[in-house]
Amino acid sequence: MLKTRIAAAAAAALLSQAALAWEPTKPIEFVATAGPGGGTDIFARTVQSAIQKHKLVSVPIVVVNKSGGSGAEGWQYIKSSTGDAYKVVFGTSNTWQQPILSNVPYNYTDFTPIAAMVQDEFLLWVKGDAPYKSVKEYLAAVKAKNGDWNMGGALSKDTDEMLTHMIEKTAGVKFTFVPFKSGSETAVQLAGGHIGSHTNNPSESLGQWKAGTQRPLCLFNSKRLPPGPKIGTNQSWHDIPTCEEAGLDIPLYQQPRTVWLPSGVKPEERDFYVNLMKKVQATPEWKEYIERTQQTSVFEAGAVLDKLIKADIERTRKIGAEQGWLTGR
Repeated sequence: MLKTRIAAAAAAALLSQAALAWEPTKPIEFVATAGPGGGTDIFARTVQSAIQKHKLVSVPIVVVNKSGGSGAEGWQYIKSSTGDAYKVVFGTSNTWQQPILSNVPYNYTDFTPIAAMVQDEFLLWVKGDAPYKSVKEYLAAVKAKNGDWNMGGALSKDTDEMLTHMIEKTAGVKFTFVPFKSGSETAVQLAGGHIGSHTNNPSESLGQWKAGTQRPLCLFNSKRLPPGPKIGTNQSWHDIPTCEEAGLDIPLYQQPRTVWLPSGVKPEERDFYVNLMKKVQATPEWKEYIERTQQTSVFEAGAVLDKLIKADIERTRKIGAEQGWLTGR
């Protein structure tokens, strides 16, 4: 009897090890819930590049963009892929915000979380040749327009639009918010003079800043970005004042970039991707990505990620209630 129990325990251990050793055997699809060139697209392609360069998996990975409906197209696509561990979706806090603010046919609980891997910073950007040189001059110009000022941003009722309304409330100004498919498209519209400002992440407007077609006025954080080389207008990221310093009292506004699987995947499949993303963060490509985009690298999974999500849901509901956006979920 004892030998039988020992044999059974050994067999169970071998089965457990086999389960933990799950690896993909066919191509993997990375789904970016934003348009090409936007922050989510860059995030997904950086992860793809690091995995393939260092041969962290033995199968091909293809990135596809599904940005329709402010990213809802991508999430609905993943919802319909229950149990498919070969579809990985890249998003932001829009995963849980959209069901609160829009009538989409899913909730964040319909997906399997892998991790939050970075926290995005936000800056207030204006056209390169704009006459105002400070936040106070900018806000005075916006106030004089009395609502006839186009503020651009990625997607509707998402982080950019919520930040826009926080600026309105804090500074006593009024904008007309104009949503685009991605931050990169928003940057192009500002460079062309079709909008008056936007709140892009650093990476989404880096090229335009280098080219002199737009420039940042302030950073929505309580501390400045780290010192580094000059980028545009003879300034480094560290030279950009915080919005608090500049007279706009919004001390901190960040956005997590997150990775998910469909619901119904096996625990060992989820664990494979958790470990894979940790390996990605150890690569030189990830380090370069963080330095280039001026994001904050994090790894929040499990209970820690759940706590982050619930805190952000509370903030989202508060802003949504103020704007009349809530769907009743």
